[in-house]
Amino acid sequence: MARIGDGHLLAIDRSPRAIAQARSACAAEIAAGRLGLRRCTSAEDFELAPGEAPFDLAYAFRVGALDGRHPDAGRRARAAIAAALVPGGRLHVGGGDPLRVVELT
Repeated sequence: MARIGDGHLLAIDRSPRAIAQARSACAAEIAAGRLGLRRCTSAEDFELAPGEAPFDLAYAFRVGALDGRHPDAGRRARAAIAAALVPGGRLHVGGGDPLRVVELT
């Protein structure tokens, strides 16, 4: 977490168990305001919270809507992610080396 400087990281997962584990493992980062956790049932349903600033970068790992198997869900997920990013913000998708950059326009 020290590598993000004074930035803020928001980790999102659909699993309540994963969120609970992260809350326990990252208590210091959360208390310092450097990490936030949010449960979201799907990438295509993600929205910024009221008053939340858009993000510079998004990273997705093991997100079914972005792996190409579900084109409609993928379109909706990319639109939701684009709406949560600053203009020119980028989406990186894990699962390979290097990360794949996904166009959002």
